[in-house]
Parts: sequence; C-alpha cells; structure tokens
Amino acid sequence: MADSNRAVVFESPGTMKVEKLDFPKLEMPNGRKAPHGVILKIVATNICGSDLHIYRGSFPVPQGMVMGHEMTGEIIEVGSDVEFLKEGDLVSVPFNVACGRCRNCKARRTDVCETVNPAVSCGAYGFNLGDWVGGQAEYLFVPYADFQLLRFPDKDQAMDKILDLALLSDILPTAFHGLIEAGAKPGSTVYIAGAGPVGRCGAAAARLLGASCIIVGDYYQDRLDLVKNNGCETIDLSQDIPLPDQIEAILGEREVDCGVDYVGSEAHGIGSESNQPQPAGAINDVLEATRAGGATGVIGVYGPDPLAPTKAEQEGIFPLEFGKAWIKSPRLSAGQAPIMHYNRELMMSILWDRMPYLSAMLNTKVIGLDEAPAAYETFDQGSSSKFIIDPHGMIPA
Repeated sequence: MADSNRAVVFESPGTMKVEKLDFPKLEMPNGRKAPHGVILKIVATNICGSDLHIYRGSFPVPQGMVMGHEMTGEIIEVGSDVEFLKEGDLVSVPFNVACGRCRNCKARRTDVCETVNPAVSCGAYGFNLGDWVGGQAEYLFVPYADFQLLRFPDKDQAMDKILDLALLSDILPTAFHGLIEAGAKPGSTVYIAGAGPVGRCGAAAARLLGASCIIVGDYYQDRLDLVKNNGCETIDLSQDIPLPDQIEAILGEREVDCGVDYVGSEAHGIGSESNQPQPAGAINDVLEATRAGGATGVIGVYGPDPLAPTKAEQEGIFPLEFGKAWIKSPRLSAGQAPIMHYNRELMMSILWDRMPYLSAMLNTKVIGLDEAPAAYETFDQGSSSKFIIDPHGMIPA
C-alpha cells in the first residue's frame, strides 16, 4: 500500500497546485476513528463547474484545501464496521457527505445531512463544507461507506463505461434532479439555461425522461453544437434578441413547461450585455421562460460572492424578479441535489445503454493528475471539454 497521496490543492484564486500529502486514514475530520469508512484508490475524479467558483475566488476556501467532489474509486482498505463492501469493489462516491442516520438522511435528503458539518446542515468533499478532504487525488477516505457508496455490479463492465459512470458522483444526478424539480416528463417542453457540462447532462437527462422540445441557451457556440448535434434546439444568448422571442421562433410559443437554471450567480446578461455580470440573470430568465403553472429547478450555485458587482450580491442578496413571475403561480425549487436519490437508477440506465448520447454531449477528456492545474485554466476560459482526472492511469485509452 502507498505511504503518500498526491492531490490537487487550492493555492490562491487562479492557481491550483499538485502536492504530496499524507496517506489518508480511517478518521473523521475531527480525528475520531471511523471504522464505518473505507479508503479508495481513485480511478476517476472530475473537475466540476462548481470547482470554478473556488478557482475564481467566488467561493472562499482555505489555502491548501484539497479540491474535488466527483470521485469514482476502487476500495483498497475496509473499516471493521463495513459489512456490505469489500476490497476490490468499484464504487461511485456521492459528493454529498451523509451519515445515513439523521432525520434528513432517513428521508433520502442526503443533500442536507444534519451531522457531517457542525456549521450547517450540508457536507461535501473538497468544498469547505465540513472540512472533508477532496478527491482530486490518488487516494480518498470515505465515511459511512455502507450507506454512501454505490457499488457497480460488474467491475469489467463498469470500466468499459467508466467515462459515463464517472458522472454519477455529481453532475448527472444533479442535472436530473433539476428536471425532476421542474416537473419534466414525457412530452414536456424544456428550457435549459447553460450548456456547460451539467447543462449538457441536463439535456441528456431530458431526453431520457422523454421531453419533446429541449432548448439550451448559452454564449459558447462549441458547447451549443454538442447538444445541437444530439437532438436539442439551441439559443445563442449573445444575440440581442429577447429570450421569449427566441423560444417562440423555435417552439411557436413564448414559454416552456419546465425551466432549469444550471448557471447560478456567475451568470451574465443577454445580447449586448453578455459581457456584464448579472448574478440573478439565469434565474430570472428561467422564471420568465416558464409558463403559468409550470415549475423551475435552480441547480446553479447561489450564495455570498465576493466578486459580485454589488454589495448586496456580495452578501448573497439577489434581485429576483419574483413580482413579475408571481401571477404565473410559479413553483421554484433550489439547492444541492440528493445524489443518492437518483444515482442507482441512472447507473442502470448507463449500463443498459439507455443514454448512448451522453458521452457525445459531454465531450470528456481524460488527463493525468499533473495536468489538472492547466485544465482548470482551460475550463475557466470556456472549454467545451469535461475534464476527468485519471491519477493512476487506470482508464482504458
């Protein structure tokens, strides 16, 4: 077994480094022993759009924090209280750290576990939410393993589809959650704000759910091309045309059944204002684009942002155009996704080839651990790739 662990750490806004750390132990962040945990050898660990909030300085974290919350790994050490997993199992790690014992976990609301973060009811790896070490590393400690980990039923089959299965730790269930909260179902018309990796997962998930017209809006044409080539309609938000007009040109109606904001507080304006930050822009767009009686899912991250253009927005207070939307009796659901609510079903959909277009939409690119700092910079500049880090060279070419 290794005696050290190399990992991607946050140095300062705009700078990530790969550093050598101690090998993880079966211990909680407070030092308490964790016989309910396991140690993973990381097979795939992704760079997420949420990581860019940290990279840019929008989500403050301590210097030296290990990054990463999208992990897939092989179990190499098992705690004495782990009963249903064994060494050699290949597993997906939900990004929500959850105990499985509190009121919210028992209700399958693992996104708001009450015990794993003393500051707030929410824990996550690599995100300054409970001091949980991130997984952009060679090895990772995972607590409450029997509860948390999703084991792939056949290791060889899973490795054949690892680039898709690596999405189960966060962005695919997160995207799916946004659509479920927005009421998407067979025949629904859907507007997706943002064609980054999670928005593209949303487009793939909308197809899985049987949505009819799936419209995706973004500023980057190469991102829009990925969904356009896989059965979706697209809107170039850099055009000086009101969003309802562009939806009507596609659908024949100015509103859709369901809208999902996959952007969050780093949104920009539409058209001539597309280079200006508008932290509430995406959420106001989906409220405007969703029909009366429809629903919206807000998956993009909102919170205090020191880089926001106004003091109120820096404190997490956003100019929501709720007065305009109120008359439509809107339903709006926001927050992190409870990954365990969806990941098994989505795993089965991947294993049985019910999402054959997922890889094409995601445009995945496998990189080594030492390439991660440069990949952050490339991703931040609007790259259409989804970067998957392969720390041990285990992913087949």
